[in-house]
This record gives sequence, structure tokens and C-alpha cells, in this order.
Amino acid sequence: MMKRRILIVDDEIGMARALAWYLSENGDCDVRVENVGSRTLASAREFRPALIVMDVVMPDADGATLAAEIQADAVLQTTPIVFLTGLASQHEECGGPTRIAGLPFLPKPIDPDAVLAYIEQHATTH
Repeated sequence: MMKRRILIVDDEIGMARALAWYLSENGDCDVRVENVGSRTLASAREFRPALIVMDVVMPDADGATLAAEIQADAVLQTTPIVFLTGLASQHEECGGPTRIAGLPFLPKPIDPDAVLAYIEQHATTH
């Protein structure tokens, strides 16, 4: 069975690496981490992920703007994106909006099992 390719885009290096390790070990995923938001499009075009897990707020890039660039790219336009954000709590997720800029989100602090469950539902293998 082929592994699902997952691109994690987050400026929190430790969190991104820990999540990448967890997904690789527990989800049979091939994971790439990008910590510089402005390099997201180039990294995604080269890696061709099955799903992108992306922070909304990064020092050098806005997640919603990056998502729009990805969705406008002929190669990547069908790639699913899920945001990670500390802007909404788990409580808000359960009772309020579950989308940011039209895309689904998972709240921070992240629950690696929730990320893995989302990947298993929405990412295809390559």
C-alpha cells in the first residue's frame, strides 16, 4: 500500500516536527514539513501532497492567502487543505463555525489523533 503524502505548513517548528513524526509512525504517511509560509506553494508543487495541513497565522504568510494560491494553481487545485489554528478553540469548533476562508480547520493545541482521523477521511494515497 502506498503512503499518503502530507504537507505540514507551520512556523512552530517543534510542533510541526512532532506531528510529522506521529503521522509517519501511526498513520503510514510520508510527511514533509515546511516552516516558512512563503515557500509553501513551491514545496507543495514539488512534493504533490494528498493533503495540506496548514497554520492560519504565520509571520511571513497568511494561511488564507496561501490556500487561495494553492487552489488557483493548475497542479494543486484539487489538493485538500485543512487549517490548524489557535484562533478557535475546541469548544468553538463543536458549537460554532468549522470553516475559515471556506476551508475546514482543526483547533490548536492539536490533537494528533484528530489530525490523523482527518487525514484518513480526506487524503488519498499516491
